[in-house]
Amino acid sequence: MTIKLYGMPLSNYYNMVKTVLLEKGMDFEEVLILPNQEADFLEKSPMGKVPAMETEQGFLTETGVMIDYLDALGQGPSFYPSDPFAKAKVQELIRYIELYIELPARRFYGEVFFGRPPVEGLKEQVRPQLEKGFASFNRLAKFSPYLCGEEITYADFYFRFAMNLAMTVCKRAMDWDVESEMPRNKELMNLIDQRASIQRVLEDQKKKD
Repeated sequence: MTIKLYGMPLSNYYNMVKTVLLEKGMDFEEVLILPNQEADFLEKSPMGKVPAMETEQGFLTETGVMIDYLDALGQGPSFYPSDPFAKAKVQELIRYIELYIELPARRFYGEVFFGRPPVEGLKEQVRPQLEKGFASFNRLAKFSPYLCGEEITYADFYFRFAMNLAMTVCKRAMDWDVESEMPRNKELMNLIDQRASIQRVLEDQKKKD
């Protein structure tokens, strides 16, 4: 069966998985659905989150799991280095992006993207976490020109769809111009955006706005 990707173009994690599918030239079908707690969807995604992926063997959830599954299928190029340590460094950087940048920034998504009222004291809680997260990320990232070296990896796809939201959140919620403080982020984003897969994902995103 053709792989089915459940989710929505507004989801950064949905777009990460979609990018990988496009980069690998794999056939897939998009099933547009919002996160929800309906019984039918919970059978597919136990937390009711997106993205979720339907394969001929069943459903998978969590972006990293899905990307590793696609990589293990061996179709199209792999965006992991062949060396085990170098691969682990890619995975390490992905975790830093997820846990120390995207996750704390996500606490502002309701305010910044959905018009919910600001939460008192949230800026004071989150900014130190993000400062530490950005600093640790910059210690790991090579930017030569990609995050892990000369070749693009899965970490760069995570970066593309997580870092832009984090920087937007910092600007809108805290009047903190991370982009000017970390110009290499924008340079790398512009480089990644030259890829046909990314252009397709961004165009599809605009259509659904």
